[in-house]
Amino acid sequence: MKLSRRTTAVAAIAGAAAFALIATGCSAGGGTSAAETTKPITLTLATFNNFGYDDALLAEYHKLHPNITVVQNKAATSDAAQTNLFTKLAAGSGLGDVEAVDGDWMPKVRKYGNKFVDLASADNKGRYSSWKTAGGTADGKQIGLGTDIGPEAICYRSDLFAKAGLPTDPDAVSKLLTGDWKTYYAAGKTFADAKTGAAWFDSAGATFQGLANQYKNFFEKSDGTVVAATNPDVKAAFESVLKASSTQSSHLTQWSNDWSAGMANGAYATMLCPAWMLGVIQGDTPKATDWKIANVFPNGGGNWGGSFLLVPTQGKHTAEAKALVDWITAPAQQIKAFKVAGTFPSQVAAYTDPTLTGATNAFFNNAAIGKIYIDRANAVKVTPFKGTQYGSIMTAVQNGLTRVETGTQSVSDSWTQVVSDIKALG
Repeated sequence: MKLSRRTTAVAAIAGAAAFALIATGCSAGGGTSAAETTKPITLTLATFNNFGYDDALLAEYHKLHPNITVVQNKAATSDAAQTNLFTKLAAGSGLGDVEAVDGDWMPKVRKYGNKFVDLASADNKGRYSSWKTAGGTADGKQIGLGTDIGPEAICYRSDLFAKAGLPTDPDAVSKLLTGDWKTYYAAGKTFADAKTGAAWFDSAGATFQGLANQYKNFFEKSDGTVVAATNPDVKAAFESVLKASSTQSSHLTQWSNDWSAGMANGAYATMLCPAWMLGVIQGDTPKATDWKIANVFPNGGGNWGGSFLLVPTQGKHTAEAKALVDWITAPAQQIKAFKVAGTFPSQVAAYTDPTLTGATNAFFNNAAIGKIYIDRANAVKVTPFKGTQYGSIMTAVQNGLTRVETGTQSVSDSWTQVVSDIKALG
């Protein structure tokens, strides 16, 4: 099972939109100016789902660079975009001048580090938190500049909390859940004991994802050596999540139709909530009036999600493409993308922008989403190492969690199979 926001969480429309971009070599929003272009050229910007790069944003670039036309090609899903990327990397041609890459693909992309332009510059140095910068490096180069991130909070149904006799005010809920994962599960036990008819959390798989994102070398050492089958932290997380799951989970596989229906029907009271999840919740439960956000996360902070923009060396206009990436990932443009698509900025300078600091969300009872997720971003202290086997290992573990939640295997038997599946990866 793949847990990825850009694959299934956000719907996208495939297609291409061409924008004439006007430029005179100046820049806006902190980006470097485009390379001088004496003849009209076209740049292709390959994205997927919704990065927030709408007509209005690209029209701004239109006013700055008159000799450049940008065509944005949107793949329908991240899976389609990923397949296209690696197929054309191998072929040596056919990629866009700028390619959007999900953070979960970056381990595989780094193997092709020499096929991408170094995007590091004096203008973008220090723009990001160190953990985001590190995610886009390869071969000693900054091959990717960050777009969004996914700092995590806790979203909850205040009506179900009230039914269980728990506090409903976000500040009180944050206080209730401040602590480690045992604190979160303890609150879940109280909720379960109240027999509301709903579960405490949505699935073991989603909860495990939150745990995994808090370890630096959970599945692999920093040299790529796989340790998932022998790391006691992995087994302990697997068993602890399933122990809680037995009485606290709705046992609905994340991203399934049943999971979405359960969200709409109040089948579970809480869920781990990266910034991009707000759009998923609102889309799946449009008539709900009781969703709120607690500015807290078990064991401190965690990040789930986020992407990068890269410039393939196979392009004919790499200097101009690099300038476009620098401009579109600058703080001012990240704020505009946030307003369009809710993609939370990865640029630290954006965290003082009044548009972000004052942002609220009416659907979540006017939650101060800007302040909440700035706090959650600042709480992230660990960057999980994700090597080339990370995705396959996570799939093996998630499959194991699902087998237990669906009653197919016991915890011990499923873990034995997980170990076998990991070792089979080689």
